[in-house]
Amino acid sequence: MPIALVAALLLSAAPAAPEADPQAAALAQKVQGLYEKTRDLQAAFTQTYVYAGLGRRQISTGTLKVKKPGMMRWDYATPSVKTIAVTGKRLVQYEPEDRQAYVDESFDATAMSAAVTFLLGQGDLAKEFRLTLGEGGTLVLIPKVEDPRVQRIALTVGPEGEVLATSVLDGAGNENRLAFSAMKRNAGLSDADFRIDLPRDVRRLAPPGR
Repeated sequence: MPIALVAALLLSAAPAAPEADPQAAALAQKVQGLYEKTRDLQAAFTQTYVYAGLGRRQISTGTLKVKKPGMMRWDYATPSVKTIAVTGKRLVQYEPEDRQAYVDESFDATAMSAAVTFLLGQGDLAKEFRLTLGEGGTLVLIPKVEDPRVQRIALTVGPEGEVLATSVLDGAGNENRLAFSAMKRNAGLSDADFRIDLPRDVRRLAPPGR
């Protein structure tokens, strides 16, 4: 059998790549477009972390601030007070109740979950994920490249393309849910809103794994 014919038969037998869901693709573009036009963002959040292996969950509340380029700040109010701030390559996690802080001066922002980096206008949802619609019209994102940190992301999207809630399932079955409220876009946040001035007597710890 001629080589060209063998190749043609093999190609015809190969499974076709799944076509993108046009409704999901349109919704992803709506989300992407909104956050590309967002210079800054602030919102209240409720975070529910479900530990698969332990059969328990932890609920936290606080506020989120985001400003381009590359600034993000999470102020947790419950169950314990802490602040996590990213400004470029600097990450600070300050825990005032324990009088300690982690400071990383060479933070790799790609380590952050894709469920929040899109808020900074980073990445391309259609290029990085397979897109489908889930229960209740959620936008479901499946990474095209395997990542143990992210097995599936589900976004609950509002009428303008704003993300009202996220759910991230990792490879171990743990689920991290975030619900946003009181959202404000382009309110004019300053760089100073992301600065953390640590007390002189705070105990500084090396970032985990360093």
